[in-house]
This record gives sequence, structure tokens and C-alpha cells, in this order.
Amino acid sequence: MDRSTPPANANAHVRKWVEETARMTKPDRIYWCDGSEEERAALTQEAVAKGVLTPLNQEKLPGCYLHRSDPNDVARVEHLTFICTPTKRGAGPTNNWMDPKDAYAKLGALFDGSMRGRTLYVIPYAMGPIGSPLAKIGMEITDSIYVVLNMRIMTRMGAAALDMLGESDDFNRGVHSTLDLNPERRFICHFPQDNTIWSVGSGYGGNVLLGKKCLALRIGSYLARTEGWLAEHMTLLGVESPDGETTYVAAAFPSACGKTNFAMLVPPPQFEGWKVWTIGDDIAWMRVGADGRLWAINPEAGYFGVAPGTNHATNPNAMKTIARDTLYTNVAVTKDGDVWWEGKDGDVPEELTDWRGRPWQKGSAEKAAHPNSRFTAPMRNNPVLSPRVDDPNGVPISAIIFGGRRSSTVPLVLQAFNWVHGVYLGAMMGSETTAAATGKIGVTRRDPMAMLPFCGYDMGDYFAHWLDMQHHIGVPPRVFQVNWFRKSPDGRFLWPGFGENMRVLKWIVERTRGAAAARETPLGWVPTDGGLDLSGLDISRDDFLHSVAVDRDEWKTEIGSQEELFNQLAESMPPALRLQRELLLSQL
Repeated sequence: MDRSTPPANANAHVRKWVEETARMTKPDRIYWCDGSEEERAALTQEAVAKGVLTPLNQEKLPGCYLHRSDPNDVARVEHLTFICTPTKRGAGPTNNWMDPKDAYAKLGALFDGSMRGRTLYVIPYAMGPIGSPLAKIGMEITDSIYVVLNMRIMTRMGAAALDMLGESDDFNRGVHSTLDLNPERRFICHFPQDNTIWSVGSGYGGNVLLGKKCLALRIGSYLARTEGWLAEHMTLLGVESPDGETTYVAAAFPSACGKTNFAMLVPPPQFEGWKVWTIGDDIAWMRVGADGRLWAINPEAGYFGVAPGTNHATNPNAMKTIARDTLYTNVAVTKDGDVWWEGKDGDVPEELTDWRGRPWQKGSAEKAAHPNSRFTAPMRNNPVLSPRVDDPNGVPISAIIFGGRRSSTVPLVLQAFNWVHGVYLGAMMGSETTAAATGKIGVTRRDPMAMLPFCGYDMGDYFAHWLDMQHHIGVPPRVFQVNWFRKSPDGRFLWPGFGENMRVLKWIVERTRGAAAARETPLGWVPTDGGLDLSGLDISRDDFLHSVAVDRDEWKTEIGSQEELFNQLAESMPPALRLQRELLLSQL
């Protein structure tokens, strides 16, 4: 099929930009994607022929394929990710900054002729439901067929996006080339003022699926501040009670801390009549509606989830979701063409082919699947997908949850006293690092609202934007903090997590309705002894009380450790958050 000429619905602005990019990158041919099923089949066949994808067992995993990335290209590269604003102050001290002129010159030299011998793919896509006033249109140019097939899953990709754009010039301009995957020539640059993203030298999803973290969060957060809304690293879910009322919740967790599990949570048997509906597992765009409430959409159309640890016990709905039409990246493969990773159900196979394509035997000291191995699956596969996922107006948010991975200090759940206090809790959130980003694992770092790697401008200004939103939200959501990972002095997890988190979620929902018992602590309201529904749960009273305890000495240390972030953001840290910190310290 000939896709070398622009489709009739590609407007003049799009055509001009594609022509300019083609002159810079000098591809052998241009291919305009339309998002059709016929195109998916043809490109998949081509990717298999080129060795980009390997078919898996089509009886066990129909429509599923494996991709192995270069061993030097397996995670987001925060140290090579830049915010390119006219001033360094605009990017803030927590981001890497590059002058826009220097960035365009540096990456322009790398892009020059980068697609010789290759195909330039033009990917029109929508972030958000087609026709939604909350959605945004993006265009990604790439030389990677892997990117095309992933973007088809992760976004509303193709002709519908061009139709929605119409004659407008308001679209994100994203350019990507894998080059030779040399880490020395790898950069992911964001130009917020130009609504532009340039990515070179990587093939890993978080660096090259430009609609995801790049547009939906880094550029999105800048646009949100400018236009008066919120672009957040949050799951979206609906909690339906036995009486048929659904409460919608947004929850922020750092990568690999259970966002997808939470979004697809299966209530335990004791919670008959309760249901959890997934709207999104990673990103939320929220605007104030005419009724004064905060309304949210999931801008994505698929899940780019972490495979290790995913199984029928931790996330049965995810296992059903990834059983077909899924692209797997850097997982291990069994002899019969099934996928495997550490933490998957069943016994460890005696022999596997590991994520690098090498023979692997049970008992090996090396992991069979990469710790950050991934699945890309269509949200339509999710058996608990919310019927409102395509609602152009989104869903009304009653609760916002902040959660991190902390082995001590932070209680299982607490409710903030008010919006400003909730912003403080989110801003000071800490989490122990995981394999989703390069660097050491298990080190506690401050990750404000799970947005530290994804905020497209100064973090202090970001906090100020959150604080300012209280003046525009007539009916603000209640704010909560959770921590599934708190341990006992002897190192045991105090809370079983996974599906049992429904018990915490029920308490949160009831608190938004003015019910559920709570007691006040200096840090916020926590469940009373007996306030959380623990029926049928094997947990001692001591362990539960320890899980919700606020230890004053631990919190004095915690507040002291926040000093580093306050000093780092000294120029822009809102006075209201300094006051919150001083109030908490005085209460302790």
C-alpha cells in the first residue's frame, strides 16, 4: 500500500512540518500511518521479517510478540532528559536544562541525514477521547517500526486524530530517531514554549513513545499551568459500592510502585457487591468543570506496564489484559514460546531464553527477564475497563491519593486536613527507587506527587499552581496519602497489599461521603481502631495499629530530611508550604 503522500485530511501546517523534518532527516521513503487494522497487520509482518519482533506462541498468546531492546537501552534516562526553556530558572533546579538554541543545534546535527536508508513514519495521534475538549493532538515522526506499533496501542492513532485537528496549527511536534543507539548520542529534549519534543539515540518506550511521559506529562504539565488545569502522573479508577454509586479517584504513585495493580484492583471476597473500574493506570488530565468539580480523562489508550511481579495473585485483570494483542519487551521466553518473568505464576522453568536472547537455566544468578521489562497492551482488553473511559467530559474526581514506597514512617493511610495540607503531603512525598529508571535501587528520594522526573517546568512553580487551583475548584477533592510498603521492626510487610487495598479504598470513599471513623493525628486523620473493615483478613491488631501509627520521632527526622528539597527550591518554594512544614513541626 502506498502511504508516501499525505492523506487528504492532513492540513497545510502538518504537511509543511513533515516536509521540513524530511529535508533534515533525509529518509529513503515516507509512510503516513492511518491506524487501520490492515496497517497493523502489514507493519507487524514487516517487523517480524526485519527481526524487530518475534512471534510468541499464538495459541497461548494470540496476537502477541516479543521485542528485545539493546542492553544499553532498557529504561528512561533522566540524566539525558532536558527541559529547553529560554531561562534555566524556567526549567527549575530539579530538571536538566539546555538552552533551546543550543538544543536545536546539537540535536539538529544528529538528526541531519539520520534516516538515510530508513523509512520516516508519520504518526498522527490523539491523547484523550476523540472529540473531547480535554484531549490534545500530537504528531510523531519516527524511524522505528516498533514505536509505530506501540503508539498504535497507546494512543488513538491515525485518521481520526487528523480529522479532530482539522485546519488547526495546535499540535505537538515530536521527532524521534534511534540513530545507532549510542548512549553518547542519546538526548530527549522538550521545548515547552514550542510544544515540541526531539528524541534521539534511544528505542526504549519511555524515551520514544512521545505521547506518553514526554507530551502527556512534561509538555502537558507546562500547558496545564498555562491553561489552568492539571496534568498528573496518576491512575484513574471508579469505585462502585453495592448501592450502585460510583466514586472516582485519582492516585499518584512513582513508577513500579503499584499504579497498574491499584487501577485494576479486584476486591476480596468479603467485599461482595463492590467493583473497581479502570479508567487509566498512569496519567490523568484534570480540568475544572462547570459544576466546580475536578473532571479527569485518561489521555492514553493502552498500558505500558512493568512485567516482573505481575501474576494472577497480584493483578489478575492485568494477566487477562496481556493475554492477547500485546507487545512484550525484554521478558524471557519458554521453550514453547510463552513469556516468563520473575514473579510470574507457577514454578520457575528449568530452561528459558533470557531477555538478551541467551540460554538461561534455573538457579542462574542473573535475571531471566529484565527488572524493567514491559508489556504494551490495549486498554480494550481490560475486563474491568470503565464504561466511561471514552466520555469526552471525563469523570468527576472525589479523592486524590498520593502514595510511595516507604518501609517506615508513613502510615498505611491518612487524610489531609484541607487542600493546602494535601498539597504539602504530596509535595513532600518520598519513595524508595525502583528499576523503572536508571540508577541505584532502594534509595529513598523525594518524588513530589510522583512528578519529579516528569514536570516540564520549575517544581516550586508547579506546587504554586496546585495551590492556586484551590481558588478555581469549587468542590475540591479530599486528599489522602497511602503506603502499602510499611514494615515491622523485624522486616515483615505490615499490610498484605494488592486486592486487600480495597479495604483502604473503601475507607477513603466513605470519608469522601462524610462517613468512616477516623482519629486526628498531627499529620492528618487516620482510621480508628476498628475504623477499617478488616473482616476475614489475617492481620493482628498490633500490626494494624503499627501500620497506621504516626511516630513523632520518625516524623521529626522526616521533616528534617525535607530540608534538602526546600533548599533546592528556595527561589520558588511557595510560602504556604513552608508554613505547613513549620505547623507540623510545632505540633510534633
